[in-house]
Amino acid sequence: MLGIIGGSGFYSAGYKEYLRHIKIGTEYSDAPVPIELIEIEQPFVFLARHGADHHIPPHEINYRANIDALRQTGVTEIIAINAVGGIAEGTGPGSIIIPDQLIDYTYGRQSTFCSQRKQFVKHVDFSFPFDRCLSDRLINAIDTINDESGASRPVVAEGVYGVTQGPRLETAAEIQKMRRDGCDIVGMTAMPEAVLAREADIKYGLVALSVNWAAGILPTEVTMEEIEAVMADGNQFLRRVLAQVIRA
Repeated sequence: MLGIIGGSGFYSAGYKEYLRHIKIGTEYSDAPVPIELIEIEQPFVFLARHGADHHIPPHEINYRANIDALRQTGVTEIIAINAVGGIAEGTGPGSIIIPDQLIDYTYGRQSTFCSQRKQFVKHVDFSFPFDRCLSDRLINAIDTINDESGASRPVVAEGVYGVTQGPRLETAAEIQKMRRDGCDIVGMTAMPEAVLAREADIKYGLVALSVNWAAGILPTEVTMEEIEAVMADGNQFLRRVLAQVIRA
């Protein structure tokens, strides 16, 4: 089964007539994890990473509980939706990026299911954090939507996602460091989500919507009003992309 994890501005799958709300208990959370089950010909589930009202900041998301809840529902592959800032050429606001690598700058997050209490250690290969087949399906869906609409939304088919702690945005100096490190985009939620999915034997692909240029790329400051405008338009496009992936 396919699981979709929605990021900023993407809080519901949108299939109201086929929608059933469920809650999954997990040992990693005192409260059950709310999930949408969409009961269509090819059923799938949806999880709002920040909560339905965006009340959970990136560093306080219970990534372990989310991934474990998706695993319990029978999810075998995840498509994650992330709002990011653009660093490299071609990753400006409105662009879609399908990254193939990441660099983790986060700290203090619960990043593994392994523990001494559970008495097991699982060393997963993480050389390539994103599933290539899922990435190809996303790229094909984007190409199909662009062809159908006669538009050409910018798409970058590879790139390095730099994952920062948040919730604050980065300084211009930090972005310059990340650029030297090889990062093409910057966001706050790909880790430890991606590695936990790997530990749970769930394939993981990510589609990123650039909602702003990262700090210092332009001489102006980043404003939330500009970010929200790009996010609203881009998420409508991503809904069409996801519908195409599900149909295919």
